[in-house]
Amino acid sequence: MTEERPVVVVADDDEDILLLVGATLTGGGYAVEVARDGRAALELVRERAPAAAVLDIAMPELDGLDVLRQVRSDPATANLPIVLLSARAQEHDVARGYELGASKYIRKPFSPRELVTVIDELVGR
Repeated sequence: MTEERPVVVVADDDEDILLLVGATLTGGGYAVEVARDGRAALELVRERAPAAAVLDIAMPELDGLDVLRQVRSDPATANLPIVLLSARAQEHDVARGYELGASKYIRKPFSPRELVTVIDELVGR
């Protein structure tokens, strides 16, 4: 009997980042569902009930902070571990992410090893 890989929703409008994060998390033992905008990310979170989500902040449709706000306001998804992965690295950006309920904030460029470690910790692996 094979163990199912935990699902992580990854949302970014930059195709290269999506590929890098996807490959990193797949190599770390996760099944990855990708979204190229915030609205698609929110739909995936609601449909797939993932173990975690990795969101860029600057995305079309809904930005990562809007997605975070909506996920936190829904009792069905309120406890989902969410990592903000963003080039917005000013102190106030990071503080705002945590105020809205981010589990972790990782600045781009990022260490793939750090990302897997953070996701492992958040999902209890």
